[in-house]
Amino acid sequence: QVQLRESGGGSVQPGDSLRLSCAFSGRTSSRENMGWFRRPPGKDREFVASIYWNGSRAYYADSVKGRFTISRVNAENTVYLEMNSLKPEDTAVYYCAAGGWINIKSYSYWGQGTQVTVSS
Repeated sequence: QVQLRESGGGSVQPGDSLRLSCAFSGRTSSRENMGWFRRPPGKDREFVASIYWNGSRAYYADSVKGRFTISRVNAENTVYLEMNSLKPEDTAVYYCAAGGWINIKSYSYWGQGTQVTVSS
């Protein structure tokens, strides 16, 4: 079992930055690939970014490439999502997930989510 808890969401203006954190725990959690997903208002959950268990590889959705950065510090049991140049269309509930790669169905464990609102 892997437990996940997101934090760092909030309300910001377009162009601002925000960093989300995901604290993970569980016997095998440091050896799991991790991902970030989001659910915009009225839409399905979508892939944002993922990172290998050892941080050696990362993958991004085209919509966030060049603006968002995923990273992890296994010694701190934390995965981060650094979000820069935020746009109103980035407004969503952001979820941390473990155990998969890109496909949402490949993930076994999910956090409860944290709200990000981008508005002027």
